[in-house]
Amino acid sequence: MSVARAAVVEHLAAFNAHDTERLLAGFAPDVVWITGQDTVVGADGLTGLFDAGLWALDPRLEVVGMLTQGDDVAAQLRECVTVDGERRTFPIAAFFTVADGLITRAKIYREGNADLD
Repeated sequence: MSVARAAVVEHLAAFNAHDTERLLAGFAPDVVWITGQDTVVGADGLTGLFDAGLWALDPRLEVVGMLTQGDDVAAQLRECVTVDGERRTFPIAAFFTVADGLITRAKIYREGNADLD
């Protein structure tokens, strides 16, 4: 397994474990994380994204497909979350760049409305 693919696989495992500390350890200090219209720069800024509020939704990511080329990883994912007692599923496309075993950039595309309200 390539270093880039291993970094993304670990990211997904940490996410599914709802382990914020482990998740944040996989990001470069100057990571750029883009989801929809939101851009967060720096691993410290991601602490507000991967927090207790997110974990309360019991999110899970399932890999549908993953392609790796050099330092780049493209992943087709299925996200399941619980909102108001109802389990919802959304297709996601995620594109990662990895350097020295750390995620330096991620661009996340979520099908449908990203608002869960």
